[in-house]
Amino acid sequence: MLPYFTKHYGNPASRNHYFGWVADEAVEIAREQISALIHASEKEIYFTSGATESNNLALRGVTEMYRNQGNHIVTVVSEHKAVLDTCVDLEQHGCEVTYLSVDRTGLVDPEKVRRAITDKTILVSIMHVNNEIGVIQPIAEIGAICHEQEVLFHVDAAQSAGKLPIDVQKMQIDLLSVSAHKLYGPKGIGALYIRRKQPRVQIKPQITGGGHQKGIRSGTLPVPLIAGLGEACKIAAAEMETEAGRILALRNKLHAGLSAEIPNLVLNGHPCKRLPGNLNLSFAGAEGESLIMGMPDIAVSTGSACTSSVIAPSYVLKALGRTDDQAYSAIRFGIGRFNTDEEIDITIATVVKTVHRLQKLKRK
Repeated sequence: MLPYFTKHYGNPASRNHYFGWVADEAVEIAREQISALIHASEKEIYFTSGATESNNLALRGVTEMYRNQGNHIVTVVSEHKAVLDTCVDLEQHGCEVTYLSVDRTGLVDPEKVRRAITDKTILVSIMHVNNEIGVIQPIAEIGAICHEQEVLFHVDAAQSAGKLPIDVQKMQIDLLSVSAHKLYGPKGIGALYIRRKQPRVQIKPQITGGGHQKGIRSGTLPVPLIAGLGEACKIAAAEMETEAGRILALRNKLHAGLSAEIPNLVLNGHPCKRLPGNLNLSFAGAEGESLIMGMPDIAVSTGSACTSSVIAPSYVLKALGRTDDQAYSAIRFGIGRFNTDEEIDITIATVVKTVHRLQKLKRK
């Protein structure tokens, strides 16, 4: 990224001089790196400020473009707020939205999707991996149903891109949202994949002015951030398989270590169909916020960073049928590329000590 902050500071939209050409080349290289990660064409990649904007562009852009064909959207109750809040807003503007339930492990039944589709349905939006509980949805099965019913399929892949294999062709995905900072790239940059053929997806631009990116998303492109996103995708593609195995081993070690010392531990989400680095646990008798405050050296959360300021039980965990107490006592552990065996050992010891202390205080 560094050369594009200083030495190569041109605007990629300036096509009549050297500085613009160099910047444009960096953008096109990044497009190739991103498209290679998800098995798309570089011509199908559009840059945004992140997955939240990509989700908004997909949902709003499709509903506005295809309004004469229908006004119905199908999604899931456990989606990220970037999808759910957008759907709520679209309902205020004439759209009908069906919110599908999930089972106790967080999975949605593809047959529920099939039954929810009507002759007015224009879009199905289901995330690949849940941001709180790490559950991997059956995207390929749902994609096949959507294409069979001739309904567009959008996938929020913020949590999965660079961590799980994604093939938009085989999975029959029409629109896919990506965020750079979820795969060790810079914050403030993301991308939206938009299918070009079979079918050709059209969306109504939400940001206009200048006609950048074929008019789909106007605005001068942030070349350093785009270069960072592209490089992050390149690294992720090369290391994905090895990293997934290593991180899964660390997660299993953490889960086993905590389970051996803490009774009545509840795993939130599917035991197998989940992201390698995600572990979401409910600790009976230990409120989540108190647990976090009791171990300031361990970076964990009670849920999504996007809802961490909201004092309410996680809507994702409630969708799984968890009680308020179980939801309030849940902690999300995220294990990543730079975590080590030693850090897992430290985390186990710290969590066990803190949970036992809180449980003892509650019994008094």
